[in-house]
Amino acid sequence: MHFSPERYMVTSALPYANGPLHIGHLAGAYLSADIYVRFLRLMGKEVVYACGSDEHGAAITLRAMKEGTTPQSIIDKYHDLFKVAFEKIGISFDIYHRTSAKIHHETAQEIFKTLYDKGEFIERESEQYYDEEAKQFLADRYIKGTCPKCGHEEAFGDQCEKCGSALSPTELIAPQSTLSGSTPVLRKTTHWYLPLDKYEDWLREWITTGKLEGQEHHDASAWKNHVLGQCKSWIDGGLQPRSMTRDLDWGIDVPPEIQGSEGKKLYVWMDAPIGYISATKQWALENGKDWKPYWQDEKTALIHFIGKDNIVFHCLIFPAILKAHGAYILPVNVPANQFVNLEGRKLSTSRNWAVWVNEYVEELPGKEDELRYHMIKNMPEQRDSEFTWKGYQESVNNELVNNLANFINRVLVLTHKYYDGVVPAFNENEAFISAATQDYDGYHDGEMLQLHDDLQEINEHIRKFEFRFALSALMKVSTQGNQLLQHNAPWKQIKEDPDTVKVVMNLALQIVGALSVVISPFMPFSAKRLRKMLGLSEDLEHGALESLLTALAEGEHILKAGHKISKSSHLFSRVDDDLVATQMAKLESHQSLKETLDTAQKPSVEGVTPKSIIQYEDFAKMDIRVATIVAAEKIPKADKLLKVTLDVGDHKRVVVSGIAEHYQASDIIGQQVSLLANLAPRKLRGVESQGMILMATDHDGKLRFVAPHGGAKSGSEIS
Repeated sequence: MHFSPERYMVTSALPYANGPLHIGHLAGAYLSADIYVRFLRLMGKEVVYACGSDEHGAAITLRAMKEGTTPQSIIDKYHDLFKVAFEKIGISFDIYHRTSAKIHHETAQEIFKTLYDKGEFIERESEQYYDEEAKQFLADRYIKGTCPKCGHEEAFGDQCEKCGSALSPTELIAPQSTLSGSTPVLRKTTHWYLPLDKYEDWLREWITTGKLEGQEHHDASAWKNHVLGQCKSWIDGGLQPRSMTRDLDWGIDVPPEIQGSEGKKLYVWMDAPIGYISATKQWALENGKDWKPYWQDEKTALIHFIGKDNIVFHCLIFPAILKAHGAYILPVNVPANQFVNLEGRKLSTSRNWAVWVNEYVEELPGKEDELRYHMIKNMPEQRDSEFTWKGYQESVNNELVNNLANFINRVLVLTHKYYDGVVPAFNENEAFISAATQDYDGYHDGEMLQLHDDLQEINEHIRKFEFRFALSALMKVSTQGNQLLQHNAPWKQIKEDPDTVKVVMNLALQIVGALSVVISPFMPFSAKRLRKMLGLSEDLEHGALESLLTALAEGEHILKAGHKISKSSHLFSRVDDDLVATQMAKLESHQSLKETLDTAQKPSVEGVTPKSIIQYEDFAKMDIRVATIVAAEKIPKADKLLKVTLDVGDHKRVVVSGIAEHYQASDIIGQQVSLLANLAPRKLRGVESQGMILMATDHDGKLRFVAPHGGAKSGSEIS
């Protein structure tokens, strides 16, 4: 940045309240923001971190119809799930709000009315898609078709989730209503449009140079290349007016004083980003603060953390809205991340191919930082990244356990062994350096400046939104601490040269003390545990890192001689093969029925979102047969897995099924099931699974067997 901010306003993309959070969400917009915000607080900066649930738009009403409930029940359910997941994984919002709140409706309507009164909108009659079977205009998310830019056949009417292009419904090739499956027709309707073409010149100048109205506002060179590239591509293609209203039943009303507003709602992409502002207003009310400096003072640095699918909205459309209003600042950076893939495949909520955050924190309590660490290490900052359970295991075992936890444990154990848990003093006027240390290019001689410089390297990466590099630099400190011990071998020198050992152990303790601060943005739960071991306050003070750096620069020690530390305990524990196998089996179980039973059936108007159309030949490849359960037993150390023996007519076979939380083994003997018999075998927990039992999920989330009615002969083919 070319200016020194007085305060920071940080936001993460509002998660859409129609499904739970998965690791792709974490890596996209929340872990990076949380690291940055925690770092700012430790550096003594004034910052507000705001987020909330995005609770309007077509997809929520679509899910409500699918589940036979109301939009309000959908948003209440997922808003509560979001809050729990974020809290348990350690995302440190100053406020987590929601767009259904009254203050948000009022704020969004006020901004819309201001733009309307200033003449910023174009009122235009246009043809939009209408579903004659459902008897309603179709919101963008109610329309699917082929993307005209990349050919993806599952693009929505507002965006292609494969290539990230923002779209209009009329651009789609072979559009189809997601309500009825029919081909929609065009009908006339009137809406208000934001003339993005009117703002094209200043948007181009602002994006490419960082200048706004002749003043430098941000450092354009600090923006990520893929963010700038997507924005420039849009601008170079010619910006077009974009509708800011929709014909919907669920959302924020266009202000009623505007003529023709009846039945019109604000477009969700105008409504949702304003949620950052309304959340800040609510935070200010709850804390006796003034919200305006955070959004209307040029000395504030506004930073949006998002995924790459939201770049256009946060870098072009929302800034255009803010500047057209006239009272608001624009972002100084939008460090968008790319996508995370899972076990070689794209994350898919519809196919349940995901690692859900709520499930992770419930099933693996105490391992929140292990997930944070692995996700940060593989954060998709510049390109798509990959999450695998094997990679997770290796990160924890090889890096957190063998490196970081090992160093800390060695230092604390040796301190208790040699000095009864008291930080040793040494004569700083004498250079107690062993022969092994003299040619050692690392920490030595009680010198604090090298440690200071290493911490500054971590900080500099964070300031540049290079969180992977920052984490790597952090682990380098731990690595050098281990090398310090290895080179000096205090366990060998304690009798021959106790003075040198005091120097080495004191320095090692200073490194551990520094780590208790600098790991906090990345692994906040572990930082608390480590500080407790060190006999320090578990909650770091505002500006603690800034104070630490000052002390190191002046040669001061973090842990003073004579300070008493507590007993050591293992900061991290190893991840065994069983955990990996269980999680892999769960993944397969999650998506089994959804992946094998995609059909070409046309849904009813009240019905289900259709999946990709397949041909009969695709369905015919699946060998689905009636089978009868003749034996079942729990698999040791696997809470979710049953080993099921099936009678398939002319033979028996074994299937491992993730249904143990839903059924007792003894209760399912004799149950007829539908078996996908020609699925490639896979070994789970040492048992070869020879097929897949098809299950369905009821409204209460319980798995139900997909079984023939009235009984059928085992081995009968289902066709």
